[in-house]
Amino acid sequence: MSRYRQLAQTIKAQIQQQVWRSGEKVLSIRAASKSYSVSAATVLQAYQLLESEGWLTAKPQSGYFVTSTLVAPRDNASSAPKLIPYDDALYEYLKTCNQSDVALGAAFPSSDLFSMSLLNRHLASAGRKLPADSVLHNLPPGNESLRRSIAQRYIANGISVSHHDIVITSGAMEALNLSLQVVTKAGDNVVVEAPTFYGAIEATKRRGLNLIEVGVSPESGVDLIELERAFKQQKVQACWLMPNYHNPTGSLLDDESKQAVMALANQYDVMVIEDDVYAELYFGEQKPKPLKYWDTQDRVLLCGSFSKSLCPGYRIGWVVNRTLSERLQKQQLLSTLSSSSPIQSGIAHYLQYESLDNHLRKLRKDLKQRQAKVVALLQQGLPEEVTLHVPDGGYFVWLVLPKAIQTHKIYQQLLRSDVSVAYGDLFSTSDQFGHCLRLNVSYELTPEVEQALKQLAKLIENELFGDFSA
Repeated sequence: MSRYRQLAQTIKAQIQQQVWRSGEKVLSIRAASKSYSVSAATVLQAYQLLESEGWLTAKPQSGYFVTSTLVAPRDNASSAPKLIPYDDALYEYLKTCNQSDVALGAAFPSSDLFSMSLLNRHLASAGRKLPADSVLHNLPPGNESLRRSIAQRYIANGISVSHHDIVITSGAMEALNLSLQVVTKAGDNVVVEAPTFYGAIEATKRRGLNLIEVGVSPESGVDLIELERAFKQQKVQACWLMPNYHNPTGSLLDDESKQAVMALANQYDVMVIEDDVYAELYFGEQKPKPLKYWDTQDRVLLCGSFSKSLCPGYRIGWVVNRTLSERLQKQQLLSTLSSSSPIQSGIAHYLQYESLDNHLRKLRKDLKQRQAKVVALLQQGLPEEVTLHVPDGGYFVWLVLPKAIQTHKIYQQLLRSDVSVAYGDLFSTSDQFGHCLRLNVSYELTPEVEQALKQLAKLIENELFGDFSA
């Protein structure tokens, strides 16, 4: 594909994702030439192509603007550009959940579990040694020392990986989005779990993909019968799965089931995007293996991150796939350019001079103890009609209430006391989990957290039996 067509596709994707909204001016030809490291002639060709397809409008002496009312491309009416609205409910939840005094709805573990001062010292030490051209060395696929350290950890877990197979990203979410972008196109069918991480729902919707939901059991993971049925009934291009300490249910897929998933993916020629960000947070004796362990055809794009296990906020993730590595790098270079160069160097420095395994052992011990304390309190206070699913890893617990109760109402009531929880409707495109809740149990059981949990139990009891305190 010619360079100007690649650039046109990149800008088109940005418009679809509403980086550039209807009526907004895009970069000038000179600014775009500098931003994308291409000639002005290449930018002009790309803009003219987008104009001919109905994405951009040229205004004399002003530049190029996103078409105010997007029309169908002239050569293919079926591929008309469609701007997908943001999920306002999710947006409001994300704004409030982390800012609450007691953030039981937060997606990240408690910050007091991590030695940020130690990490910052390594970041500073690495920064002093960075050459002036360090940014160039940390462009995709990313810092070589960091990629080697990640590859070595996979090898120690029995997974044959080279650092050449790894692309460093700005957190797991970019890793997952890049994976989705290189294996799908608008209109493709993609399987996601139900319930699933709300980021998976948003990413697939914004790419214009058709979501096919497959059930997940909190006890045993993804339903293999439903998965095969989905693969049989229509052509599925990819599936997005979280087999280890699934968000939100906490389920862990056993090894036999993981092998079965890979057999189905091979049989029906389905690419697998594996979200494996919680695997280091196991409470048992052995770290669970990813689906990638049983991948004989390099169809798994294994996505990991340090955000849940080492450094929340540093936004360092990665994708592992040998065959698609170059495509992933190109996609990243043309969209976000790269992950932060100083952060990559800082984490690489930490991994070289500190023991990550010692940190992880302490982290797992602390998470297990905190989970036990919170669960004990919940078991004392929750009505017996509530089912509490407690995983053997991660930092979430999943509450299933009677179906007559809508947890969004409980969420709204708790917000008045500056307490957040993650209500069930966030985790599916349907309303089948409106009676469920996800709780973050990584926090120390302070008086404030204890009071919030007791308030939650009381609100659930009121919804079940009525409030007789008045």
